[in-house]
Amino acid sequence: MGTVLATGNQAAGQVLAMAGEANRSARGCGGGAYPITPQTEIAEYLTGHQFAKGSFVTAESEHSAMAVCIGASVMGARSFTASSSNGLLYMTENVFAAGYCRLPLVMVVCNRTIGPPWNIWVDQGDSLAMRDSAWLQFYCESHQDLVDTILLSFRVAEDERVLLPAMVAQDGFLISHTAMRVDIPEQGEVDRYLPALRLPQRLRPDHPVLYGSITLPRETENHRRDLEAAMAQVPIVLAEAIDEFESVFGRRPHGAFSAEQTADADAVLVASSTMSRTARRVVERRRARGEKIGLVGAKLFRPFLRPELVGAIGSAKRVAVLDRNLSPGSGGIFWNEVAVSLRQRADVVLQGYLMGLGGGDVTDGHVEAALDDLLGLAESGEPVFFPARVA
Repeated sequence: MGTVLATGNQAAGQVLAMAGEANRSARGCGGGAYPITPQTEIAEYLTGHQFAKGSFVTAESEHSAMAVCIGASVMGARSFTASSSNGLLYMTENVFAAGYCRLPLVMVVCNRTIGPPWNIWVDQGDSLAMRDSAWLQFYCESHQDLVDTILLSFRVAEDERVLLPAMVAQDGFLISHTAMRVDIPEQGEVDRYLPALRLPQRLRPDHPVLYGSITLPRETENHRRDLEAAMAQVPIVLAEAIDEFESVFGRRPHGAFSAEQTADADAVLVASSTMSRTARRVVERRRARGEKIGLVGAKLFRPFLRPELVGAIGSAKRVAVLDRNLSPGSGGIFWNEVAVSLRQRADVVLQGYLMGLGGGDVTDGHVEAALDDLLGLAESGEPVFFPARVA
């Protein structure tokens, strides 16, 4: 298809459809869709697309939309959908069911603030509320990153060493509704990259199995161990998927964490999604002034690869985490993960900054001010709202 001007939702819909078409020689594709701002265009695209082998159902709710995806997946079809905010919360029961049944679904989440009070702008609280649901979680910083990560997520989720569903998060409106030039691959390239799905546990009339039957404590514990073991395989599979991506598409997407100018950094910013782009400009400007500042872009949140994060931060003694989310009573959710990862680094001053909640602007000035605050700290502190009070 080549380079086109597309919104995040348009690009996501096209690439999801191509991934579905790539399974036409096997069990095809299918799923359920339900509209919610700001992901509605994805649902419209998928339900309007004429698949060679498969179809999408317009369900009566998000809960039912995920139920349709589960049904398609257990039959061996490649299944995917999209959701956002309270719609994703309404889907929660079946989100957990898909994860615990080890079904390699892919869902694009347009991050939007959870209500009430009602707010349609970006906040990561919706997808991060699903962090214990046994889904992989990827956070995208640009339109191209979104396209590439959707394809990566299918490749990793469907690998027999993993077999777990994946969420691919884009910032609502900041990516979903803005248009940028994006390289959309050809269908033949997607066919090469995504092999036919062969789901080991799919329902077969010649080999009946039970899904969701009652188990005793020992079986449940073993099940949870299996989930953890599958998560432990993700870094290996992701690295292979990135190598193959570069071979097929000619560009190399970021891995779990992208370390930029951290080798000699005294202070490092950790950011995700579009905040990474803002932080990158600040880092480049500070570097031009001779300051040793680095950036770690956080792409993969589940599993959270703690050794990789520590390696990306390097020897920096000051770390700021920028969170566009809040776990009430616990601070920023990325900050919590970074704090656990750095528990052996008593020499690090770690500070969390809660900014852009509910879709508020995160400008270069905000990031500059947070960095100045970090550089002036003598010790780590609890996460703070930044700026301290929004007028």
